[in-house]
Amino acid sequence: MEDDSYFEDEEFSPVKSILGLLTFSTILPINVFTSIESMTKMTWFWPFIHLFVGALAAVCGYVSLEILHLNSFFTAAIVYAFLMIITGYNHLDGVMDMADGVMVHGEPERKIMVMKDSSVGAGGMATLFIVASLTVAGIYNILDYHFIIGIAICEMAAKTSLLTTALLSKPLVPGIGSYFMNETNPANYFASTFIVSCIAYLLAGFVGILGVIGAIVSGIIIAFIAKRNFVLANGDVLGMSNEVGRLFSLMFMAVALFFL
Repeated sequence: MEDDSYFEDEEFSPVKSILGLLTFSTILPINVFTSIESMTKMTWFWPFIHLFVGALAAVCGYVSLEILHLNSFFTAAIVYAFLMIITGYNHLDGVMDMADGVMVHGEPERKIMVMKDSSVGAGGMATLFIVASLTVAGIYNILDYHFIIGIAICEMAAKTSLLTTALLSKPLVPGIGSYFMNETNPANYFASTFIVSCIAYLLAGFVGILGVIGAIVSGIIIAFIAKRNFVLANGDVLGMSNEVGRLFSLMFMAVALFFL
């Protein structure tokens, strides 16, 4: 199977690893496969890959709003659907699985067992609905200010949220999430976040910076919740951080747009 190639030993190549990360996190027909160890060495670069994905979503929003003349709410729903489809619904299972684990009573071991269970409970479904609904509302809110560039910023910042959680969490081994966490260290995290902040500022000034801050706050909160409930974190926790990070980024930018 093609997925097995993620685990083959090979010589590290930054370009191939970035393309492998793009293949891993989107449905774009790149089809560059590399080992999980090699791919995750470029984890710090993930936000910049999703700046590109967010730019595509922003173009989708522009076409819907300015060319097709759809209203802001319809456009927001289309943009969110576009982001979910192009990323292959990659993190939605993480939202549901982590929510189920947090909702169940018991020791961390029991919570982890529930989180890793393939079945989905009411808590997971409800949490996914809440996160998705609020994200659409957040996109709708920034579109009311004609702030389409915020779509690209929030998608980039979502990965900064994920990296923040990865930096602050202890990995649950084995699991793909552990590779991302092990490769996230203070040096590459702060370098990545600094560049993300510079890009956000160049695109949208202090509103963009606040979008990044919102994502960082989200990452800290998700890391705290995971540590309190599971002690350790896995890919589901990172997935939750990504989706909530996008939401927090939108929320912080929406507030900033009102006051600035």
